[in-house]
Amino acid sequence: MQKKDGMNYAPKGEVRRVVAEGEFHIAAIALDHGHIYGMCNGLVEAGATLKWVYDPDPKKVEAFVKSFPQVEVANSVEQVLQDPEIKLVAAAAIPSERGPLGIRVMESGKDYFTDKTPFTTMAQLDAAKEAVERTGQKYMVYYSERLHVESAVFAGDLIKQGAIGRVLQVQNLAPHRLNAPSRPKWFFEKEKYGGILCDIGSHQIEQFLFYSGNTDAKVVRSQVANYTVKEYPELEDFGDCMIVGENGATHYFRVDWLTPDGLDVWGDGRTFILGSEGFIEIRKYIDIARDKRGDQVYLSNQEGTFHYSVSGKVGFPFFGELILDCINRTENAMTQAHAFKAAELCLQAQEQAVRLE
Repeated sequence: MQKKDGMNYAPKGEVRRVVAEGEFHIAAIALDHGHIYGMCNGLVEAGATLKWVYDPDPKKVEAFVKSFPQVEVANSVEQVLQDPEIKLVAAAAIPSERGPLGIRVMESGKDYFTDKTPFTTMAQLDAAKEAVERTGQKYMVYYSERLHVESAVFAGDLIKQGAIGRVLQVQNLAPHRLNAPSRPKWFFEKEKYGGILCDIGSHQIEQFLFYSGNTDAKVVRSQVANYTVKEYPELEDFGDCMIVGENGATHYFRVDWLTPDGLDVWGDGRTFILGSEGFIEIRKYIDIARDKRGDQVYLSNQEGTFHYSVSGKVGFPFFGELILDCINRTENAMTQAHAFKAAELCLQAQEQAVRLE
């Protein structure tokens, strides 16, 4: 389950298999970020068969095999990509390498499932769009702060049911714990991690597009800063952004690496969704100073005020939907356009950001 520092975060959900054992084979490569555990766990819970793992670092592979003892260790990326049984490759590479790796996977005739942020430059995004069009394969993204959080899934269901009317604004607060000694060297190199709005911000923008029903939006203002970690001059420990969707809904998000050590989880992530007929608050990972359990949802609308504690009650439907999308060539889990639009907007926010001193 979740560690206090957020590393190797692999939420457990109700097993809802959409395929039988051996019907849908997947592989894991590029184990540079702990999100690979959550990505693979979600797919395995939905019925995927994890056949291969590969990373050039044997220590990463050894740790992965302890969590997934059924997996075989491949000798190379090529061995994975040449296996006709593999339908989907999951990867959590260094952010600057995710785009090129995805193209390589898709050109081998397999769908690609990458950790966020999916790109660090617009050129990588453009190249991936061209490769998707050329190969017909999927380039899916693990926007885990919505896809792998039961309270976020539940809030989406409430919105679909019309519980708060038309969504007018989404606010995301997404603090994270830095825990610098545990981070790899690339984490502090701007060219490799892309910037805080590109990285953590991609989660927030994806949520806005989903909850507000937008397919396009404009970045109005964005800012970044290094307030507290001057020893890492390329790291941004704070960022925020304002966005307006094509339907008029607005978005504000704040991301940071400033979670204090005294908090029991890696970040007090919250989402506030204002509708024309009510509002929703999601307390994702903790109800601070009250309840250490996350997945708390608060709703107030014309009918009254309600509290839902949904941990273990909702599950993570994205993973089963993704497997079926790969099999049936549908787009029920997430459209390709949606995955790319969230990536595009986070890149724009990063490029336009004013540096605060």
